[in-house]
Amino acid sequence: MKGGDGGDGCVSFRREKYVPRGGPDGGDGGNGGNVIMLADESIETLLDFSRRKHFVAKNGAPGKGKKWAGAGGGELVVKVPVGTIVHDEKTGLVLRDLDSHGMAITVAEGGKGGRGNVRFATSTNQTPRFAEEGEPGQERTLKIELKLIADVGLVGRPNAGKSTLLNKVSRAHSKVAGYPFTTLHPYLGIVELPGYRRFVMADIPGLIEGSHQGAGLGDEFLRHIERTRLILHVVDLVPYDDTSPVDNYRQIRRELELYSRSLAKRPSVIAANKTDLPGSEASLQALRGEVTEDVFAISALTGEGVPELMNRLYEKLHETERGIPPGRSEFLT
Repeated sequence: MKGGDGGDGCVSFRREKYVPRGGPDGGDGGNGGNVIMLADESIETLLDFSRRKHFVAKNGAPGKGKKWAGAGGGELVVKVPVGTIVHDEKTGLVLRDLDSHGMAITVAEGGKGGRGNVRFATSTNQTPRFAEEGEPGQERTLKIELKLIADVGLVGRPNAGKSTLLNKVSRAHSKVAGYPFTTLHPYLGIVELPGYRRFVMADIPGLIEGSHQGAGLGDEFLRHIERTRLILHVVDLVPYDDTSPVDNYRQIRRELELYSRSLAKRPSVIAANKTDLPGSEASLQALRGEVTEDVFAISALTGEGVPELMNRLYEKLHETERGIPPGRSEFLT
């Protein structure tokens, strides 16, 4: 980010007929434009910043004769999703957590315009032949992190089928393979439903016991669902390691509780996945007998039950309040 440079002051003298010794009349240079980062709820991802890395505000115009000041550079407004955290790359400091619509921060200030020679006229120096140069605009490198990355966050054990589900309902290309921990980074997808309905879904890398303390891929990724509005638990009905789907669900719930009480209380839905495999029916009945949340039987691979699940997620999103307090409001120590 770079603020605009200030315009140079002008060296000029009044030249008019019948006006002897008109004196200096050089105007001031205009101030350079500021770069402002603005949280806008109509922006959903940081995708645009993968294509554009540099943002430079306009420079201030130089001053002119007749005491005319140069035009200012104006403001360059850079819109980011609500929930963007702005870090200074050099110092590592958090400049602002833009956690609500309309919140803004000036990330690079424009340079001040130089003064024209009319400003330096005194009784002892009535014809100053110099003016100030404009100051350079502030320049800094930022690291921006989107914490509120989705309306719905997918959680579950490794190989539960989260990536397959995300790829099925969106244009995301999350890696899918027949072994655990294939997803190493959060992936985003936009789910579009009939009637111009849409919401953003995130695939979070698989969680295991101890994730709240950094085990496996750890709490590095748990933080990405801190401000999602709804949690979708993807439960593997036929786990690859022959564990109990009910116990696996409880384990993930426990990891969320140990990480943050407020996160564990977030509204949730359960997707009982892999109904296309033998033995899934008994596991489904056992799961439904142990939980109170909505349980949707689906096959992310074949698409069975997926439309009904997506419709329910959309309905539940609009049943919950729009705002989620930023960050973790409660901790377990």
